[in-house]
Amino acid sequence: MTDGPVVRFTVGAGEPARRLDAVLAAHESVESRAEAQRLIEAGRVTVNGEGRAKRHRVSPGDLVEARLPSEATGAALRPEDLGVPVVHADDYLLVVEKPAGMVTHPSRGHSTGTLVHGLLAGGIAGGEDPQRPGIVHRLDRDTSGLMLVARGEKAHRRLGRMMREREVDRRYLALVHGQFPPALTVDRPLGRDPRRRMRQAVRVTGGRVAITHFRLLEQLGPVALVEARLETGRTHQVRVHLESAGHPVVGDPVYGMGRDPGGLSRQFLHAYQLAFRHPITDEELRFESPLPGDLAAALRDARDQAGAAG
Repeated sequence: MTDGPVVRFTVGAGEPARRLDAVLAAHESVESRAEAQRLIEAGRVTVNGEGRAKRHRVSPGDLVEARLPSEATGAALRPEDLGVPVVHADDYLLVVEKPAGMVTHPSRGHSTGTLVHGLLAGGIAGGEDPQRPGIVHRLDRDTSGLMLVARGEKAHRRLGRMMREREVDRRYLALVHGQFPPALTVDRPLGRDPRRRMRQAVRVTGGRVAITHFRLLEQLGPVALVEARLETGRTHQVRVHLESAGHPVVGDPVYGMGRDPGGLSRQFLHAYQLAFRHPITDEELRFESPLPGDLAAALRDARDQAGAAG
């Protein structure tokens, strides 16, 4: 195997000690535990700079690094004119609005048409993965809203640290099923679902720390509009936490009740607010994104139905 992107992460405080192959398999860039074991056996994985066996117990604070094979990177990236709206641009970073239906970066099955392809002409850069230049966080394909992207190594490094240290305030709007409490914090570790590998699940053992704070904005009969504030940023975190709390996102085909019978073709989840201190200038920045048309229409329908029922 020739070298491809490097996966690098630090095991978080409060996470239990567990086998290296299990820790690596939980990372979104690694397809399965079998792939994790192949990487370890090929000498492509280190813990704190040293090669370890798959049974090695990884503890909080340990730095895990894995060199993925080059086949995972695909072809060289080429800019594409995808019309991604840019909310803010300076010499160091971009704030953009990712539309629903767009994948954040190239991956298996998505070699073109990603957010990265659409922003290459804007000078995004930074990070060791050549397929993810400038990317410091992601949104699910069918989640819309604000994303922060670096335009150089220095900004990428600092933004990555800010994400890890929870210094970037990220908030979502979600329409969910059920009678929602005024406030709710879900503190449940997440990891891959052992039965369905494309899903994430609450894992009592072997999961990574995940915390989301929810606030009720409007109760609309059988559904509720809520704000979700991320304290951590795990894959599918908001959707899984809401499902686990008994309030799945309306229209979520994976963690909810399937497609919305009212005609919404995706989950009602929008990254509407982003606030942080600029990694270079230290300026306080805050951005808000209005609901896109399909979600705004679904919210109007929910309000109309709640009003008619009342």
